[in-house]
Amino acid sequence: MQTHNSCGLCSITLKDIQVVSGQDTLLDNINLQFHCGELTALIGKNGAGKTTLLKAILGERPYKGEISYQDHHGAKIIQPKIGYVPQQMDFDRSTPVSVSDFMAAARGKSPVWWKIGKSEKKQIQEMLEDMNCAYLADRRLGALSGGELQRVLLALATNPVPDLLILDEPVSGVDMAGLDLFYHRVTELRDKYHMAILLVSHDLSLIRRYADKVVLLDKTVIAQGDADEVYATEAFRSVFGYLEKEEGEA
Repeated sequence: MQTHNSCGLCSITLKDIQVVSGQDTLLDNINLQFHCGELTALIGKNGAGKTTLLKAILGERPYKGEISYQDHHGAKIIQPKIGYVPQQMDFDRSTPVSVSDFMAAARGKSPVWWKIGKSEKKQIQEMLEDMNCAYLADRRLGALSGGELQRVLLALATNPVPDLLILDEPVSGVDMAGLDLFYHRVTELRDKYHMAILLVSHDLSLIRRYADKVVLLDKTVIAQGDADEVYATEAFRSVFGYLEKEEGEA
């Protein structure tokens, strides 16, 4: 993995974003800005449009409005580098493919049935070492736990180092220790490479601990700010039915 990010990206701006499906409006009047070196968490109830918004940013969902990327001089970046870790990856867990085979194929270097060259194998080993999981290199992909698989996917999504890293509920079903490890690693990546990170998560206590900014969606933006500000709003209460207390508060 590269040792630094040039941070050519300064901000991502979403202006008047709308997504419709047939007669249904999935997102409307979305106006947001994300910055490099910032971890932004999208929260909301199921069906609020969180994943839809991510797919619009990734270019996987048609939308109206404008999504633009600017450098530090205000000039538009036409082809920003975007890394993506999905909520889950569907594959046949009985397939005899190792983590190294999978990563080599995903990087487009060689088909999974070809022997991996020494140079490529070394690069994959270094990528996994960055995620503290080099021991997984020869493990069968289908034998990984949920947390181990997500670390492998995170290694792929951050090589080369992206301007924007998108994480769609990346640790669904992972235990609390695995959650803390994953979030800690993500914030290390933010600090080391100064990338913008956009995260969808239901883990409100961990979001309070790790996120710089929180956006509450209900088909449009109904609250945004730091976690304490958003969690104290009536909009948060209307969505979740309670106000989230700060850690240590009775």
